[in-house]
Amino acid sequence: MSKRAIIILAIVGGIILLIIVPFIGMYNGLVGKDEKAAESWAQVQNVYQRRADLVPQLVATVKGAADFEKSTLTEVVNARAAATSVTVDPANATPEQLKAFQATQDQLSSSLSRLLVTIERYPELKATKNFQDLQAQLAGTENRIAVERKKFNEAVQDYNKAIRVFPKNMVAGMFGFEKRAYFEATPGAEKAPEIEFNFD
Repeated sequence: MSKRAIIILAIVGGIILLIIVPFIGMYNGLVGKDEKAAESWAQVQNVYQRRADLVPQLVATVKGAADFEKSTLTEVVNARAAATSVTVDPANATPEQLKAFQATQDQLSSSLSRLLVTIERYPELKATKNFQDLQAQLAGTENRIAVERKKFNEAVQDYNKAIRVFPKNMVAGMFGFEKRAYFEATPGAEKAPEIEFNFD
């Protein structure tokens, strides 16, 4: 092989490396952001599941109260069943699917709120340690839900921005990286829910 051919091969090889190395870096960066969004979604599901797991304990505790409104308990049980039946693939979720998921979760929140307001009429139930512990766990879980949803939206924003900026948008288009949906506030969400945790 001639010296000239070696030089040409070296130049071509160098140019290919200059193109491929950044390309690989962009692709790997997009995969990392995609995985971060997926991990954030898993954590959102985790805290919603934690709340769903607390509901049967709460219902069992409340059932023991004499003459407790059965319709209120039935509403909570049905709302929990609806909330746990909706599944979403976050990688392919549309805004409508996330809204449907959130609607079932909001229905459970609303049912739990009504249950806790109804319990105000049962001071002997409110006074039990088991019930007080469950109330505290539910309050903590509601806070975690808000935190994890915020983290999910931040991860999705980071990912969505990355797939839209040049030249990453070219890599994203070649490999099928699609925009992800955000959680959106439900109408009236700017008003805090009125849940009383009164331990008197």
